[in-house]
Amino acid sequence: MECFHYQQMIELLFKYLLETRSQFGAYSRSHKLQKLLEELIANTPFKTDKAKYFMALQVITVCAEEYQYKFLLDCESYRQSVVICNHLLEELLEFEGMAT
Repeated sequence: MECFHYQQMIELLFKYLLETRSQFGAYSRSHKLQKLLEELIANTPFKTDKAKYFMALQVITVCAEEYQYKFLLDCESYRQSVVICNHLLEELLEFEGMAT
């Protein structure tokens, strides 16, 4: 999956969970995944070790921005970040399943 699409998928999942599971039903306009994760942890019952995912989410965000503007990507860092973020996706999907 191309980095821009992977970033968008995670961003939309964060925003969906913030809209449906937070007491405010809202989210910031940020595209920075680490910021959205912090919002999700602060505003919903979802809990995780954000330090474990912070750098990977930052790499995914930066790669998506660079991909949009046709800059060269650090593919190995991106691949490692996807592996890490896939674990976060599993946690988020589990949270979504338990919350409904």
